[in-house]
Amino acid sequence: MSRTQLLKGILDACIMMVIKEQPVYGYELALKLQEAGLPEITQGTIYPVLLRLQKKGYITSEQRESPSGPKRKYYFLSAEGQDELKSISDEWEKIVIPVNKLLGKGDVKNGYD
Repeated sequence: MSRTQLLKGILDACIMMVIKEQPVYGYELALKLQEAGLPEITQGTIYPVLLRLQKKGYITSEQRESPSGPKRKYYFLSAEGQDELKSISDEWEKIVIPVNKLLGKGDVKNGYD
C-alpha cells in the first residue's frame, strides 16, 4: 500500500488541524502540509477535500484582501468541524497505537516515536 493511499483516510483531519491553528487560503494550506512532512499533498489534492469539508459544514470560507494580487479565499474550522476533528483524532489514536505495537514500534503511548 502506498503512502498516498494511507494519507487519503486521514487527510481530512490533517487539513482541519491546520485550519484549526489559523485560517489559511489554499496555497498556504498546501505549503503548511508540505512543511509538516507531507510533500505529496498538492493544491490539486486539497481543493476537492476543502469543497467536501465545506459541504459537510466542517469548514467555512470568506474572501479576504490579499497584500498582493486578487482576494484570497480563507478557510475556517466550524464548531461542527471541531467536533469532527476530535472524533477523527480519537479514532486515529485507537488505531495508531495498536498498529505501531504490531509493526514493532514498541510501547508507544501517543502513537509516535
